[in-house]
Amino acid sequence: MISGIQMIFGLIIGICLLVFLITKTKVHVFLGLIICSITVGIIGGMNQQDVISSITKGFGNSLSSIGIIIGFGVMLGKLLEVSGATEVMANAFIKLFGHKKEEEALAASGFVTSLSIFCTSGFIILSPLVKGLSKKTGKSVVSLGISLAGGLLLSHTLVPPAAGPIGVAGILNVNIGKFMLFGAIISIPIICVIIPYARYLGNKIYQLPNNDEDGWIRPSEKKVISSNNINTNTNKKSLSGSMAFAPIVVPILLILLNTVLKSLSFKNNILASILSFAGSPIIALSIGLLIAIFGLTGNLSRKETLDAMEEGLKASGKLILLVGGGGALGMIIQNSGVGTYIATSISKTSIPPILLPFIISCLLRVIQGSGAVAMTTAASVTAPMISTLHIDPVFAALAACVGSMMFSYFNDSYFWVINESIGISNVKEQMKVWSITSTLACITGLIALLILNFFLG
Repeated sequence: MISGIQMIFGLIIGICLLVFLITKTKVHVFLGLIICSITVGIIGGMNQQDVISSITKGFGNSLSSIGIIIGFGVMLGKLLEVSGATEVMANAFIKLFGHKKEEEALAASGFVTSLSIFCTSGFIILSPLVKGLSKKTGKSVVSLGISLAGGLLLSHTLVPPAAGPIGVAGILNVNIGKFMLFGAIISIPIICVIIPYARYLGNKIYQLPNNDEDGWIRPSEKKVISSNNINTNTNKKSLSGSMAFAPIVVPILLILLNTVLKSLSFKNNILASILSFAGSPIIALSIGLLIAIFGLTGNLSRKETLDAMEEGLKASGKLILLVGGGGALGMIIQNSGVGTYIATSISKTSIPPILLPFIISCLLRVIQGSGAVAMTTAASVTAPMISTLHIDPVFAALAACVGSMMFSYFNDSYFWVINESIGISNVKEQMKVWSITSTLACITGLIALLILNFFLG
């Protein structure tokens, strides 16, 4: 029988090896993830065949849900760029929120989007806006990318009808209305912390899209573009604002409509069935891609259009491997049983009730990478004890959700999507971009939750 100490030892050795390989050697990070997965499994006491099957299953499971979306997303992003649509959208945001408020605009857009779509998919769909606004305003893609990612994360983690919070609400049988209200309230101080940090890091890592060709540049001096000098009339393409936004807005609306129809249980209605099909993320994004192909490329030849999409797909290969590698590591850790062992051990302690689901969720998040798994497992472990813990189930649910934001790193697909999409390849910078951001979100969320629990719990 595998001991808990052995499983924890295997996890520690594997993670240390991964950090060493990708920071001190020439080993590619994807290979490092697979080596780490094997190390954690073998040292942790797993059967050799179980290690192999867990790696392949984890890799496949990650890409089964996000692989096609990544492919469609990068093709869509490239078409939005070459057609001039990103410039039109950037102009619209500048006019709507005003100059120097781009981070707030992206955070708000992300928050609304992730109510109906996974944050990973949402970032892929909306990332062309980051690039477009960076080109237009001279702001670092780091500050803009973090703001968008933060907005997406908060609703995805804290506010139903996002899938994770809905699952937690069901496990703990909480009032959805109260959950939504308090989740939204907790999100406010978190975003007030994320945006200043995003601006700070954007000044430290000043990176812009390369205007002349693909890739990124780091100017020695910051581009200062005043509101008077921003040209909000693009001559590149005579695109209307509605057509420029349509490839992004239509998929989001379809997915949101699908979520609403599911919640209302319109299953036998033919129209509802059609809309449900169209609102699945893969179908919705393929519709958005078709809108971009036929609605944005009027001034491009067939070859130019196909070349643009091919160019986007070439850039997606690394991202797909990294997402799959992170999934493989997460599955190894899950199947080894180390997460369950730690969660069970914590539940036997005498820590304050509100911190129990939070700590379990934090540790599970760091150990296996999936926020959804962390929050639902923490809720499942806590559920049988709710009546004796004397804690409001809504706050217990929120504690599990807040904890699931803790320290996103190599085993989280969202970590790789964010950093790859904005061109951050240095490991230390990657962790500053998202590991620290997610930790700040978690700590701020906990403080806000404790205050709410003190006055209302």
